[in-house]
Parts: sequence; C-alpha cells; structure tokens
Amino acid sequence: MRLKNYVQGAWFEGTGEQVSLFHAATGEKVAETTSNGVDFRAVLEYARNVGGPGLRSLTFHQRAWMLKALAQYLMEHKEELYELSPATGATRSDSWIDIEGGIGTLFVYSSKGRRDLPDERIYVDGPPENISKAGTFVGRHICVPLEGAAVHINAFNFPCWGTLEKFAPTFLAGMPAIIKPATSTSFLTFRLIELIVNSGILPEGSVQLIAGGLGDLLDHLTCQDVVTFTGSSTTGRRLRTHPCIVANSVRFNQETDSLNFCILGPDARPGSDEFSLFVKEVVREMTVKAGQKCTAIRRTLVPRGMEPEVIDALRGRLQNFMPGDPAMDSVRMGPLVNREQAKEVRERLEELKQAARLIHGNPDDFEVLGADRHKGAFFPTVLLHCNDPLNSSAVHDVEAFGPVNTVMSYSSVEDAVDLARRGRGSLVGSLFTSDDAIAAQVVAGTAAYHGRLMIINAESAKESTGHGSPLPHLVHGGPGRAGGGEELGGIRSVLHYMQRTALQGSPTTLSRVSGVWMSGAKVKPASVHPFRKHFEELVIGEGITTHRRTVTEADVVNFAGISGDHFYAHVDDIAAASSIFERRVAHGYFVIAAAAGLFVDPAPGPVLANYGLDNLRFLKPVYIGDTIQVRLTCQQKTPKTADQGVVAWGVDVTNQNGETVASYTVLTLVRRLTGNAEFGMRNAE
Repeated sequence: MRLKNYVQGAWFEGTGEQVSLFHAATGEKVAETTSNGVDFRAVLEYARNVGGPGLRSLTFHQRAWMLKALAQYLMEHKEELYELSPATGATRSDSWIDIEGGIGTLFVYSSKGRRDLPDERIYVDGPPENISKAGTFVGRHICVPLEGAAVHINAFNFPCWGTLEKFAPTFLAGMPAIIKPATSTSFLTFRLIELIVNSGILPEGSVQLIAGGLGDLLDHLTCQDVVTFTGSSTTGRRLRTHPCIVANSVRFNQETDSLNFCILGPDARPGSDEFSLFVKEVVREMTVKAGQKCTAIRRTLVPRGMEPEVIDALRGRLQNFMPGDPAMDSVRMGPLVNREQAKEVRERLEELKQAARLIHGNPDDFEVLGADRHKGAFFPTVLLHCNDPLNSSAVHDVEAFGPVNTVMSYSSVEDAVDLARRGRGSLVGSLFTSDDAIAAQVVAGTAAYHGRLMIINAESAKESTGHGSPLPHLVHGGPGRAGGGEELGGIRSVLHYMQRTALQGSPTTLSRVSGVWMSGAKVKPASVHPFRKHFEELVIGEGITTHRRTVTEADVVNFAGISGDHFYAHVDDIAAASSIFERRVAHGYFVIAAAAGLFVDPAPGPVLANYGLDNLRFLKPVYIGDTIQVRLTCQQKTPKTADQGVVAWGVDVTNQNGETVASYTVLTLVRRLTGNAEFGMRNAE
C-alpha cells in the first residue's frame, strides 16, 4: 500500500524515494510513503485562505454538530480501522483505546461545544470589568479563532486518538488542521483521514494530511499558526527552537514522555483493597500498548518492608502476559511498534540495570505466541528493583519506552514525595491509599510537578478510568520533562487555538460587539412582554421595567412560616437591632420570589420553564417598608434542541432610591418556532 498525502483538497502521491513501513509482529512491509514533491508553503496557504474562512463563518454550535456527525460516521466505519491496527502492534483492547477512544473525544467536544460555548462566532471570556467611576467605560475579554493553521505532529503509539484528540478542539475553535503522524504507524492515520475526507462532513480545507516528512513546512509559519507536538523531548526541543517558531512567537504546545509514578500508600497493606488495586494498575500500565504510553507507570514506589509482597504479586500477574501476535484473540500484549524501538528499549534497560536489580523478565530469552520473536518487535515484561532510589539518578532519568518498570523503596511519605518529584515533571502520578491525610500530603507535595494526579481507594476504583487514560474533560500535559504544555481539559484546549483580546468601550457598544448584553448597557423597551415571544423573536438587549411592590411585615412573617427560615435578622427585633443590619430585613430569597412575581408573565406562552439561576448577589438589605422594582433584560440566547432554546435574562432588583439590592441571571427554556429548518440542518450535519 502506498500512502498519499491529502493536501490542497486532493490526494497527492509523493515523488522519489519512498519510506517503508513494517508490520510490528511479522516484520513484513505493509506500506510505503513520502511527502517529497509537496509544496508545503501552498499547504499552509490553503489552510489559511480556504479552510480558515470557511470554519470561521460557522458558529461554535455548527462546528460542534459537525463533530458529532463525524464521530457517528467514524463509529460506523471503525472496523476498517481495527483491521489495520494489529500491524501497529496493538491488540483489540489496545486498539479500542486508540480508535474508539479517539472517536469518543469527538463526541465529548461536540457535547461541550454545544453546552459550554455560545451559538456565536465569538467567545466571551469572563464577566465585564468595571474600569470607570460612572460605568460608561468598561472592559471585557473575548476570544476569536486564530487565522492560521494548526500543525499537529503526533507520536507513533496512538495514530487515531493522537490525531482526533488534537483535531477536535482545533476544529471547534474554528481553525484548520494539518496532521503529521509519526511515519511508522502512519498507515492507520492515513486510513482515518481517508474516512474523514470520504464522509464529506467537514468544510473544505478543514484538515490536511502529511503522510511523509515535514519538509520545509515550519519555515513558512506565521504568528497566526499553532504547532503541537507529542513525542520525545529531544525532538520537541529541536522543533520548539526552530528559527521561524522563535522569530514569529508561534504558539507551541509540547507533550513528551515522562517517568510517571505510582505510590502504594503505607496504609495499603497486603490483603487490603487498595493493595490489590495497586498491583492490577501497575500490571495494566506495563502491558497495555506493551507499555508504550506516554502516561505509563515507570516508577513504582513501595513502602519499605512491603517490597517482597509487592514483587511477588506483580510477578504472579505478569506471568499471564506473554507477548504475541496482536491479531490473535488469546494474546493480551502485542509487540513494540518496530524493531528499532525494541532496540532502543533494550539499550535503556541496560542503563537502568546499572542502578537497579532485574527481578522479572529476560529480553534474551522469552516466548512469543503465534509469531517469530526474531522477526517482530517483541519485548517481554521486565521488572527491576531499586533499594536506594534516593541515591540513584538513573532510575529517575532513564525511560525505557516499553513494558519496563522499576520498583523503588521508600521509608516515609516525605521520601515518597521526594522520589515522585525527581522525575522532573511528569504527565501523571497515582496514589493508592484509603487515608485522606496521606492523599492530601502527597498532592500538596507533587501537584506542581504533575499535570494530573489520580487518587484511588476502594470507593473510587469502581468507576476509575485508570492511571494512564487521559480524558477529554481533564488537562493532559505536565511541566518540565513532560513538555510544559497542556492538551484536552475541555474548553481550555479550544481556547489554545484562539486569541484572547481585551475590549474597552461603553457597555452598549461592547454588548453589541460581543453578542452578550451587559449591565449598564442601553435597554430596548419591549413592545410586548418578552415572555410572549418565541426564542427566535427575542432580541438581545430588549427588556422591561416592572411595576413596584412595597415589602410589608406580613410578607416577612409569612415567608418565614412558609420557608421555615426563622433567622434572627428576619424575625427578632431585639437581635436584629444589634446586628449589622440594625433592624429587621426581608429574606433574600423572598426578594427573589417577589421579583419573579413582578417580572413573570403568568399566562401560558413560549416560556416553558425556569432552567436555573446564576451569579446571584445580594448587594443591599431590603427593609420592611422598602419598595422594590425589577429591570428584566434579554442577555443571551443559546439553542438547545430543535424546539427549545435557553434564554439568559439579566435581573436587576432596585429599591425606592434606585439602588440595586439584588442582581442575578435567570435562565428559562423558551419554545422555538415550529419547523426550525436551520437547527434541523445543523443536527443532520
């Protein structure tokens, strides 16, 4: 199979000498590829001039619906990816993480885009900033898509997930992507991109594929482009210091392999749930993807005195994992990605053996199921033990990127924290303990050095996703050796592909620019009560000022009786006189209830239900005898389903002196006009 590049909207077969790609288990040639002949400047220009404008013309929600449609399409064609995956060395369960884990990330970002982002082209970041005395000159932050291309340079171990976990937030942000997979497993990424292109779901120019080398692509980057990299720290440093990246301050996000730790808490004695869970997790991280995960456990920290039990338990489970042909159902651990990688792991193991004792596994003598050990990239599970890790640097510096793990002894929780930090920055660390005080101590000591920490006990284990599983909802990355970057993390990663800009102006102008009404902006008086209007008929910034209501003692007494809230400031004259209020005040929740009575239109209409309340603040007390009034303003609109939308209403409750006593946002479900063709189109996409 000869892989092609997908550039400038067409498939292009590179010219000249091809690079051969080999089956991880059989050593047979499975594909060849090259990017020779690709005009890399033109690839970037195509992304900027075709892909970018098309994506930026869509709203966040339109792009989110496309991600969902793409995820559904890929799920329907996933077996085509599973057929190729064994050649990368992945078993069926390994492939599930890569293939369906990647597709699942598309689903998550589609959902988050529709729930956490507006149906607009601009994202409003945070509340307004009042920077003037009278409030006529204010500030607000917005985020808009960068107008370049995102170049994603991926590692060999997850050819599908690595592509999709970067593509999803890039696309949702409104930025086109150029995918550069690691060559050794690019045949699987090639098929993935082929499916994406064949789906016809994405706008033209949204995605391009470089199946061979990068050529001079980095030479043509601008300040509007982004580069992300997953792989070795050596390659990452070379890319990060590329002259064009430095000169143009190109955003560069790096995620590199790290020496992740797993600590067995001193309370987790043999026989406890936490001990058993710990052993299972360490073995799983050694064997899934044959230990070729950037998040795999490399350093296993065990209380001194418990080493024999831990080592025996690990050996017992590791004996069940014999490497073999990943296409066989009985094989639970496949080979490494290629023989070059196996050679490198072997070299790193020899370095580790200078500081630690080999206690399980022999790379010179091991069995393989259903394949020839000498033709494939097979490597056995290997366990080492370092009795004095505080005085050994190699175990904290050398990473064998395969099924290799070093058990280390520690004498106190302080020592365990010290050892964990010696990885000089890691993607993830995990702790198995039922003692929350130990958990707090370890987190306080290690969080600054790790992108993610997982704390497991018998309660959380039931639904744990595991030490080595990055989730779309949580950040993936880490400081120092781990690369210093962040991926995923929900909407956080979307903003990585956007420019945050501070706006200054009048509240009315900034409301118009941002599409979100803000307090202090002019209000357009509604000709009819806004609750009589359907979702599409409402205009941002329109509102009403209600009639007034005077708060009586009977109101306060009755509300106390109905609610059961007999707090002294509401019902006790003597106690209230000596309080900060100096006399009795109305309940805050009565003020909200009374405000609703003022602004709600009671008759049946398009408003279906109260959906929630945000940002409630009680700014001044309301005393018996005070008169309140409400300004209700349409603040923001967000489509929810084909027949419903969520409307945010700004509520400002004032007293007889015009002073704001309460401020909040009410969310309502509002009926949409029947037969909403636009939403139906988006949903179909």
